[in-house]
Amino acid sequence: MMPKSLQSPPRLPEMDPAIWSRLPEELLEHVLSFLPLKTFLNLRSTCKHFKSLLFSSSFMSRHTTSGSPFSSFLLLSHPQFYQQFPLYDSIVGSWRNLTLSLSLLLPGTGSNVSPSCTLLSSSNGLICFSLPSSCSFLVCNFVAKSSRIVEFPTHPFTFESFVFVSMSSGYKIFVLCSKFSSNSVFVYDSKVHSWQKFDRFEPILGDNYRQEGIFFNGSLYFTTLEPFSIVCFALESGRWERFDSELPGDLTFVRLVSDGKKKLYLIGGVGRNGISRSMKLWELDDERDWIEVESLPEMMCKKFLSVCYHNYERVYCFLHEGMICICCYTWPEILYYKMSRRTWHWLPKCPSLPEKWSCGFRWFSFVPELHALV
Repeated sequence: MMPKSLQSPPRLPEMDPAIWSRLPEELLEHVLSFLPLKTFLNLRSTCKHFKSLLFSSSFMSRHTTSGSPFSSFLLLSHPQFYQQFPLYDSIVGSWRNLTLSLSLLLPGTGSNVSPSCTLLSSSNGLICFSLPSSCSFLVCNFVAKSSRIVEFPTHPFTFESFVFVSMSSGYKIFVLCSKFSSNSVFVYDSKVHSWQKFDRFEPILGDNYRQEGIFFNGSLYFTTLEPFSIVCFALESGRWERFDSELPGDLTFVRLVSDGKKKLYLIGGVGRNGISRSMKLWELDDERDWIEVESLPEMMCKKFLSVCYHNYERVYCFLHEGMICICCYTWPEILYYKMSRRTWHWLPKCPSLPEKWSCGFRWFSFVPELHALV
């Protein structure tokens, strides 16, 4: 007779499938919410209902108390990383041994992704690429493995400024584009899947405009060329307005960053005759006055200004999870200001970057969101 210790445990009876089929949906979702998120992601191909739960904010919120079950990343796009996008985990504070690959998201393409495909923007879990070969944009959610092609509203496929804004209710794409002698503004609304054309923009922004707009309180904010000023474009009405706020003096370049709703910041060089001697950060208060927050320490300022060779067109800024990031297309490091600690830091360059690297560094804030709809 076999000892009790060697006997296999009694087999539990399987639940009748008919019982599962009659289980109320809210109870089934409650049971599934106890699964590790990674396990549940592997189950999404089981049935349409399981996949639809990825886009249910109430279901996904059970996996986290912060609103997103993932970390937050700084994403790097560079010509020497062909269709691969290294990720820096800003919570852990280190580079991750993984990359995002566009070829995995385009069904039927495999590795044959157009070499001219360019990452343009990232917003609230969605990433937008340009596809010049098909005169269109590609909007992706890498976590949910979903994507949508948005055809360009006119030909040829050229534009001077591009802004991608993702919100809880959908996303909008804003382009300033030239066609023959007429300059136009087009806005795409994902809620209705269509473009709307608005008035000319030369009288406000001027010629040769290239800077990206910043989303703040329902409008896009732009800084003009010298003499510096701020103008805004209301996404709903399509109306241009000048922002009535006096800028700080002796500016050599100006950039804006925003959290989208509550805070608007200005980063600028201060100096004379187009040469910066220092860099400062200002915040807009309730009276529409710019209040100085911090100055960049002298040695860090010298390094950054030497990096961009006083060619400030190469400088761009964005906000990422409490960090104001200041970047240069020609340099592999990010200069950032940690708002909670009021300290400045350098983010180290990507370890997988070749020793002989070229220019073209584009950084983006990437905070994955499963239920961000394309």
